[in-house]
Amino acid sequence: GSTALLDAIGRTINKIGNAQKHTAEDYRAEKVMFVIITDGEENSSREYSAEKVKTQIERQKTKYRWEFIFLGANIDAVQTAGRFGIAPDRAVDYLADSEGTELNFKVMSATVATFRESGTVDEACFEEIHKDVKRRGGRK
Repeated sequence: GSTALLDAIGRTINKIGNAQKHTAEDYRAEKVMFVIITDGEENSSREYSAEKVKTQIERQKTKYRWEFIFLGANIDAVQTAGRFGIAPDRAVDYLADSEGTELNFKVMSATVATFRESGTVDEACFEEIHKDVKRRGGRK
């Protein structure tokens, strides 16, 4: 019943940021993709606010060119992600059943491969998830 989404995001950004900072440059990741997958709204964070997480995300995107993707079920993914500074074209609603979740991981696998190769994410990569939600009765 409770989702400490902001605390999870904030702590993980700090952890990955520190790992990057304390890794020798030759071994440091050149590209960072941060994927948030949730099936619930924030309702129990104690350490981080939406504003604090938004500041962290904007800093990592601007200063280090991190890519942030938000996949949300049972919530408005675009609206929720927007509160955290994640662009609408990087926020996707999905169906939180076995088929929808499996599709998420399939799509994200292909997206990560493309990101590693080109350093960019094209919003078209999420089209399969959009089609699934539309076909099987979601909001989009």
